[in-house]
Amino acid sequence: MGMTHIVDRRLNGKNKSAVNRERFLRRYRHHIKKAVSDAVHRRSITDIERGESVSIPTRDIDEPVFHHGQGGHREMVHPGNREFVAGDRIPKPEGGGGQGQGQGKASPDGEGMDEFAFQITQEEFLNFLFDDLELPNLVRKKLKDTESFNYVRSGFSTQGVPAKLDVVRSLRGAHARRLGLGGARRKKIRELEAQLAELKSAPADLDAAFSHEDQIKALEDEIARLKANVNRIPFIDEIDLRYRQHLKQPKPATSAVMFCLMDVSGSMTQMHKDTAKRFFLLLYLFLKKNYKKIDVVFIRHHTSAKEVDEEEFFYSRETGGTIVSSALKLMHKIIESRYSPAEWNIYAAQASDGDNWNDDSPVCGKLLTERILPLVQYFAYVEITPQDHQMLWYEYEQVRERFPESFALQQIADPSEIYPVFRQLFERKAA
Repeated sequence: MGMTHIVDRRLNGKNKSAVNRERFLRRYRHHIKKAVSDAVHRRSITDIERGESVSIPTRDIDEPVFHHGQGGHREMVHPGNREFVAGDRIPKPEGGGGQGQGQGKASPDGEGMDEFAFQITQEEFLNFLFDDLELPNLVRKKLKDTESFNYVRSGFSTQGVPAKLDVVRSLRGAHARRLGLGGARRKKIRELEAQLAELKSAPADLDAAFSHEDQIKALEDEIARLKANVNRIPFIDEIDLRYRQHLKQPKPATSAVMFCLMDVSGSMTQMHKDTAKRFFLLLYLFLKKNYKKIDVVFIRHHTSAKEVDEEEFFYSRETGGTIVSSALKLMHKIIESRYSPAEWNIYAAQASDGDNWNDDSPVCGKLLTERILPLVQYFAYVEITPQDHQMLWYEYEQVRERFPESFALQQIADPSEIYPVFRQLFERKAA
């Protein structure tokens, strides 16, 4: 017995409903964005990147349909009929509510409360999470580590692949060639036809010696020969073919660097640190998702600052006093050594509880206004505390007055405020 092999040649393959799913996600965008926002509020640091289950009320997915109204003449066939025969009149069902015990949740207005639940993927989750967000003031400064290219038109070529054949240009060339090769012959044909018409219209000569028949025959033969030559000119020839030519031009990749500055001093409780980590994790996922070529520099500080890698930044534990200016000084040093403002878009995000050592806050304000903000595109400061503002906040408010376009500060008093604050700092501004 032979075996049967089934080959699936449908375009969508494994994702058989990919197009329908995209349409569905667009239609219920509002519900999904709300579910994503709620998920960010309740999730821990480590699982913020996975997908999410989304529920939509059934009444919101109903679609309008055409159906038969009351009355009219209708003929139907009901299978399994054991009570009626042709001609019997079927009584209308009695009105009134049913007596059954339903499983769904009742509501005062009579609408059911059942919900349609579905799962969105990690990729879709991140798309909705970072929708309408961008780095402010991003400027294309130089070509860096180009990996993608644009193909631009650069004229036509006589050689190429069939997919790039320009039909109009090829037919135009063929028409010009036919005119060039056959133009003289067609002109000669018109002249001979005029002579032939003149001879045929002339009166017949009684003297056979002067008959026009030989001349007419000679003209007709010459005309036939010339027309045959013209007809042998091919409609289109290989030399007429023209192919669109494209040049490969690199896409400029914008050079950008994000500095992440986090306070890990003793005044930062574990709750403060976890909130700061969740904010920076959101920022890190946002950068990875939207910007393929961007450097991220992680700086942790207490009384002294240290550049660390991603793992140590998010998961290492430290404590000590607080000198915020140490992080700003290290950031300025790294900018001078590795990230020239002439070639890089420089961004920074700083998270702290606002507590600082003695008279260090004015030093921070001076560092920002004189040495850092003139170099950066955007600096965001987040104060993580449910209490009153600390000295550092009031110092930074003066900095914001001087640099309102490139400096922003927000407060996070509760983990539920992380995502709204994040959106306020990086929401796409109207042009």
